[in-house]
Parts: sequence; structure tokens; C-alpha cells
Amino acid sequence: MKTKTTKPYIALLLFVLLLSLLSGCGGGNNAENKESNAGKSTNEPTAEAESTAAPEDLSPLTLSFFAEDPNPNWNNMKDDISKVITEKTGVTLDAEFAVGDPQQKIALIAAGGEYPDIISAKGDIGKLVDAGAVVDLTELIDKYAPNIKKVLGDNLARAKYTNEDQSIYSIPTWAAVNEKKFVAGGGFELQHRVLKEAGYPEIRTVQDYENVIKAYLEKHPTDENGNKNIGVSLNADDWHMYISVTNPAVATTGGSDDGEYFVNQETHEAIYHFRRPEEKEYFRWLNHMNDIGLLDRESFVQKYDQYKAKVATGRVLGLIDQDWDYNDAQQALKTAGKFEQTYGHFPVTLSAEYKETSFWPTGFMGGYGISISSTNPDPVRTIKFLDYLASDEGQILNNWGIEGKHYTVENGKRTVPAAIQDRINNDNTAFTKESGIGFYWNMMVHYGDGAKDSTDNYYTKNFPEQLVLGYSDVEKETLAAYKATTWKDLFPKEEEFTEKAYGAAWNIAIPGEDEVSILGNKMKDITWKRIPEAILAKPTDFDKIWDSYMADLEKAGVKKMEAGYTKYVQDRVTLWTAK
Repeated sequence: MKTKTTKPYIALLLFVLLLSLLSGCGGGNNAENKESNAGKSTNEPTAEAESTAAPEDLSPLTLSFFAEDPNPNWNNMKDDISKVITEKTGVTLDAEFAVGDPQQKIALIAAGGEYPDIISAKGDIGKLVDAGAVVDLTELIDKYAPNIKKVLGDNLARAKYTNEDQSIYSIPTWAAVNEKKFVAGGGFELQHRVLKEAGYPEIRTVQDYENVIKAYLEKHPTDENGNKNIGVSLNADDWHMYISVTNPAVATTGGSDDGEYFVNQETHEAIYHFRRPEEKEYFRWLNHMNDIGLLDRESFVQKYDQYKAKVATGRVLGLIDQDWDYNDAQQALKTAGKFEQTYGHFPVTLSAEYKETSFWPTGFMGGYGISISSTNPDPVRTIKFLDYLASDEGQILNNWGIEGKHYTVENGKRTVPAAIQDRINNDNTAFTKESGIGFYWNMMVHYGDGAKDSTDNYYTKNFPEQLVLGYSDVEKETLAAYKATTWKDLFPKEEEFTEKAYGAAWNIAIPGEDEVSILGNKMKDITWKRIPEAILAKPTDFDKIWDSYMADLEKAGVKKMEAGYTKYVQDRVTLWTAK
């Protein structure tokens, strides 16, 4: 016989059973939804990810931040974008950006014991891992970073440190997800006035490049003020040596961008790229340019600021650089109305047998990214801050700015008002400092150029229609002469190459005390001494200097370094292809 006291328990059991049935139905629907969404692009955000990304604690929190990348326009978070980020997260950054050699700064940080709360260390993450300066982010990402997980998806596996240590010490932020590049910001640069006077000839080889510069200088040895025009200036100040002097030797001879190495795409064996005979001939050409007076005599003694100041005068006819490296100087030319003295980009190679490789696809590279230090006072708030940057709201804010101020939405499409576009085109330095647009790209997990959000708008402004709005009339005239709409139209396309299985070798993390790293520094010291010596020598002495350079490398252990680096490349292929 049942008593009255058993009835509530029976009712409770029935209620729990009903809840479990309802829960089961909901789970089935979620599974169906996941299945139905499985084929959709990962760049379609879910409401769940966005809603859970919002940090609960918005109390003021100041975090120190160090980045190896310079940001001369940083405005101490007084810009428009930073103010919104602080409002949304409570976080303010006390930021420091590398000046001089960033590797030395990271070495000092690693040895100091007191670390910035957030660190963007690029290829020097190994020093910080060895010192115990950064934490494994795997659990923090899993618990508190739904947007980072959503954006990276399966690519999160490419953030693992090594085969032996599969911790995530840095969240990949340099690499973009679902990217289709539209911007050709490298290659060899020529001023528009030089091209126009030459009749817009084909610029395909170093000889083509040399010919138009030589012809222009013969007619115009000085500018309108009587100052001497300069054929080509190189930026060899510290790490800029890689960008303007040594990397082009690979690009002009058919190699992909793998830092200081050339990697065999079949065997994944790596060699120190300077030891390729093809590259010797590229440096012989620079030697020739110096000999005939077309190379800036100050290329190897000028500081970065002097280089930019020289470019800003409009006297430098040609550059071998990346646009982000000389952008401040080009913006100064635009502000001064000297559009004919700004630059176009060309896929120049040593000879026509080679294919320029700027758009060789890497897939998602992993590698360089953002780390949280072991002395960070609040890792949870920090990962939530980084997760906000990875949200759709954060990405659109960083790339486009504030709706109503930096862009509008017309017929469902984000559009930059004409007045804002005019400032971007003609006064970009001041505009960037005020707006803060683009300041956070190396802190945030992000979708790449060409990826669209759920509203069918591009995440970034780097797509053909928008790029064209940023071109001056002079630039459009040059492109039209070459039957092109954007500079990328002149370059070999992604489809002409096979995606690299290891991403890019330059962003493989090498432990700081590894012999490969130690030997790499020795090779750098030798190379940075011998390459300028070879370029500036009399042509009759070039071979002798080059042979001495090669002998120095062998004596210093270059083959041992190559064997060690080969193992790192092959291990990454194994790690990324493991099921």
C-alpha cells in the first residue's frame, strides 16, 4: 500500500523522465543541424559561438603586450577601434613594439623572468618555451574561446608545437583561414612616371627592369630641384636585409618563400638557399647594377628611417621590397600629390625560364601567433579578450572600423564612404592612427582575404572591387596599359603551383637552444657580411668573394644545419598529415 509521501517522488520521477525525453529530442535536432551544416563553409558564424564569447567580467584590466612587429602608428589605445575593444572587454593594453633587433629583445625577455602578459614572438617562440615563459593554451582555448575554435576548426591541430611536445604555446594569428589573396604587395617596384615614359614595356626579367631605369636616368639624372635621382635603393638595415636583399634571390629564381632555406617539394629536404647556383647569378646582377651606378651607394649603410625618407622624396625610381616596408614613404608621396612617383608591382625573375612565386599557396600555415605568458595575472580574461578579437564583431571592427563612422551598410553591403576613402588614399598615416583600423591583426585569429561572413560581406577590405577604389588615377592608368585591374593580375596564380605540405618553412618553431638555431645565427653573420661585400665589389672580384663565402659557410657547419632543418620540415609534414 502506497503512502501519501510517495506521490511527490513518483511525480518527480515522471518529470525527470519527461525532461530527459525532451533533452533527447533536442540533441537529435542538434545532431541533424550539425549534419546539415557539415558541408557549409567554416566562415559562417554560429550564434552560439558569438554569444558565449562575450566576457562576463568587464572590470578594467591592463595587460602588458610585446610584439616583434613594429607599429609606428600605435596610439596607446586612444584610437576609435581600441576604445570599442576596451568597452567590450574591459581590457587596456600597455603595448611595446620591437625597435631594432626583435630577436635580441625576445632573448632578454626570456632571460628576465618577468614577462609581458601577452607576447607576439613570431619565430622566436622557442626561446620563450625553453624559459617556461609561455603557457600551454590548449585547455584555455577549449574552455573559454569558442570563436577561436570556430575560426580555426581543424586547423587548430597545426598550432601544436612539435611532434614530441604537442602543446599550443601560440595561437596562429599570422596565418589567415580560408584566404584567397588579392594583394600583390611585393615583387619589384617601379615608379609610374618611369613606366609611362618608357611606353609601358613588359617588365618580366631583371634585364627589363634594369633597362627602363637606365633609360630614365639617362634622360633625367636629377629631379626638378636638381637633386640626383636614384636607380634602385635597397633596405639592408638589420632584419630588413631579409626582405629587400636576400629573399628576392629566391623569388627571382623560382623558389618559394621558406625563409633562409630552399625546400625540395618532393623530398622536403632543405638547403641554405644561398648555396643554390641560380642565386649566385642574382647577386652577380646586383653587383652589376652597383658597378654601372644604378644601385644606391648608401644601400648598405643607411638606416631604415633614412631609407624611408629617401623614398619619400620621390627620387628613388625602383625598389625591391614589400609595400608594408615602404608604405609610410609612399603615403608621404601621396599626401604631397606625387602620385606619378609612387610604385607599381611586377613579377620580375632572373630570366624568363623562372616563374615568380609570390602566390605559391601554403594552406593554413599555423606557426607565428600570440602567446600568454606564465606570469600573466589573469589568463582566463586574456583568452576571452583574444576570443573577442576572433569573433565576427571583432574581425569586422579591426578590418572595417565602426559602422556609421568608417563604413556604412547599403543594400546589405558594407561600403566605405567617399570622404573616408579619400583620407585612406591620401592621408592614410593620420587616418590609421586615429581610427586604429588594422592594429590588431597580429593578435587575432582571423579569416583571410576573400572569405565572407554570414551577411555575404567580405571580412577584409582586400577584394578587387574595394582595392580599385584605393588606387589613384595614375595607378589605374598604369594598370590599364598592362590590361590589368589589380597588380595581382600580372603575377602567376595559385593554380599554377601545388600547395606546400608544410605551409612555410620560415614559421617552423625551432627551440632556442637547438643546434639548428645556433648554427643559423652563425650563417646569418657570415651572410650579412659576405653578401654586401660581393654586391659592392669590383665585378672581377665577385667570383673570388663568392667562393670565399661558400667556403666560410661549409667551415661553419652549414651542412649539419641543413640536415637538422630538414628534419624539422619533415617532422612538420608528419605532424600535419597524421590522422
